[in-house]
Amino acid sequence: MRRKLYTISPDRPFLATLAHGLVTMSGADPLLLPRITVLLPTRRAVRSLREAFLHTATPGTALLLPRMRAIGDLDGGELSPVDVAADEPSLAVLPAISELRRRLLLTQLVLRWGERRGDDPLLPGQAAALAEHLAGLLDRVATEGVSFEALRDLVPPELAEHWQIVRRFLEILPQYWPRVLAAEGALDPAERRKRLLEQQAADWRHSPPRAPVIAAGLVGGIPALIKLLSVVAELEHGLVILPGLDRTRDDAEWRAIEEDASHPQYLMAGLLKALDLAPAEVRHWPPAPVQPSDEWQELSDLPLFARIAPRSAGEDADGRGPGECVRGGRIRLVAEALRPATSTDAWRRLPAQRADALDGLTRFDCASAQQEAVTVALLLRRKLETPGATAALITPDRELARRVAAELHRWGIDIDDSAGLPLNRTPPGVFLRLVLDMASSSLAPVPLLAALKHPLAGGGLSPPAFRDLARQLELAILGPRPGPGFAGLAAALGGANLTLRQFADRLERCLGALPELLAADAVSLSRLAASHVEAAERLAATATQSGCERLWSDTAGEVAARFCHELIGAARDFPLLPGRHYPALFESLATGTVVRPVFGRHPRLAIWGLLEARLQQADLLVLGGLNEGSWPGSAERDPWMSRQMRREFGLGLPERAIGIAAHDFAQALGAPEVALTRATRSEGV
Repeated sequence: MRRKLYTISPDRPFLATLAHGLVTMSGADPLLLPRITVLLPTRRAVRSLREAFLHTATPGTALLLPRMRAIGDLDGGELSPVDVAADEPSLAVLPAISELRRRLLLTQLVLRWGERRGDDPLLPGQAAALAEHLAGLLDRVATEGVSFEALRDLVPPELAEHWQIVRRFLEILPQYWPRVLAAEGALDPAERRKRLLEQQAADWRHSPPRAPVIAAGLVGGIPALIKLLSVVAELEHGLVILPGLDRTRDDAEWRAIEEDASHPQYLMAGLLKALDLAPAEVRHWPPAPVQPSDEWQELSDLPLFARIAPRSAGEDADGRGPGECVRGGRIRLVAEALRPATSTDAWRRLPAQRADALDGLTRFDCASAQQEAVTVALLLRRKLETPGATAALITPDRELARRVAAELHRWGIDIDDSAGLPLNRTPPGVFLRLVLDMASSSLAPVPLLAALKHPLAGGGLSPPAFRDLARQLELAILGPRPGPGFAGLAAALGGANLTLRQFADRLERCLGALPELLAADAVSLSRLAASHVEAAERLAATATQSGCERLWSDTAGEVAARFCHELIGAARDFPLLPGRHYPALFESLATGTVVRPVFGRHPRLAIWGLLEARLQQADLLVLGGLNEGSWPGSAERDPWMSRQMRREFGLGLPERAIGIAAHDFAQALGAPEVALTRATRSEGV
């Protein structure tokens, strides 16, 4: 059976074009559209496609939407479990293990390994950091479909002793980690996603659905996903729609792309190779019935695809309007610039480019990171002057995103970084860390005053009264450093000020047993975490609000509360540890938790990370932070496998992440208006 693959050029908004084609094809029958199942790469793409359908529909008419499902994110850092068809009884699998629980279990494994080595034992915070990388390795192994059995021959004897030690440790994983998961009654997130994809592919191959299935915006890269896309493409009512496939390359150039993992078309080249298709066999979406063909006849047999509107005046054969034709010249120019290094000699044979190829593309070289943020904020703010226009900043630089959000806030524009913020950078996360620093440092002046001056600190008093007492305490203890603990603080205050002594007693009641537990030689992690949370809640309380109301409010507070609750439960069997090691362990665990804002904070402006920006488009796209090491990011450092070991083991090389970033860059350049920004000097260099 002929596989049905289509592509949407970067100069056309992917989700809007997809929605427009489906609405047009469904015609006047409102019951045809909800029969379709659309598979998309991310949850954000699902939400955006839903909005695209609402904008495409005729005003005042009801519209039943297709079934939209998120397959999951391709980026290695975002291997979160997403049910492909969790409501299908034939696809029931074990649940995914909690990420925090997995981190703690792997931390225990790393700690025991360090003890058996006989060298200096690893601290829990160090072990937690290694466990995070180990969890990433487990996910990559499951995603790539390789086996740990290949570890035995992975490290030849002539390699450094360090890699011999690492190999011996990794050989423990296939022996013990499956038993741990079996005891938990769960699976690794990536393993669960792989099983769901494989089972969905097997289910559809055995019992093909009668309703149309469309896989849109998925480019392969994962063996289980390639299997699913292959099945969808072979279904009688199945279609695969690729984002920005370059159909102009000849066979030699395409072979070079298949060998270059850093090329933006690399993942789609692997998908086409697996499907045994050439780029020229992929058609533009939506297909137009310009003249009878086998392809059109095949589509017209589907009830959904019985009608397609004819091309409008001024559109070319691929359905592009005049403005899109101009951007098409820009896309072709960028495709030439991103050629594989082995084929750049073709630049000498390039024909003259269109004079307007770079219309709508602007470059800003800013003197500093702050100036870049101001420039981006001004560009976004100016776009609001055009009624109905939309604009977005796309950047992997989280610091730039925070600066831009702060600059826009000066004009009363509330915009958040959709890529999220680490928990330890949010107000509740910072407050939890400051309370811990204050207690673990035995009330050293700097940690003490930092915690007391945090906006969430209240101590059961009104905020103005608490801040006033904190300032008085600061003035009273200026000079020689007080002795440790509350005894040293009381001695420094003396008997001169009864109010401050009572304030110190209040602080001692707020901290409760936390200082003693942090000084203990062996204490359970659950007890430490519970005491930490209780101390933070007591210190956050005011005269009119409880600590729970203040500390766990808003999105960041909800994430912090969920993290602390999971930590207390997940640490139930963690071995006893010295209390002084808890702060570093808590910091390491909290770093991996991300707080994402509520979707759609501003209706016309947005800040996206590279993952969130996929398949999205706006009237103005600002590509920010275009410096080496930021976009594309620096190659990841793997503490468990060298580059050669990864290649021999069967894992993807770091260059694949560069190719994904390059594809994101090329896709974004198809927007009607694009601004490229960078800082010529950042962090002193």
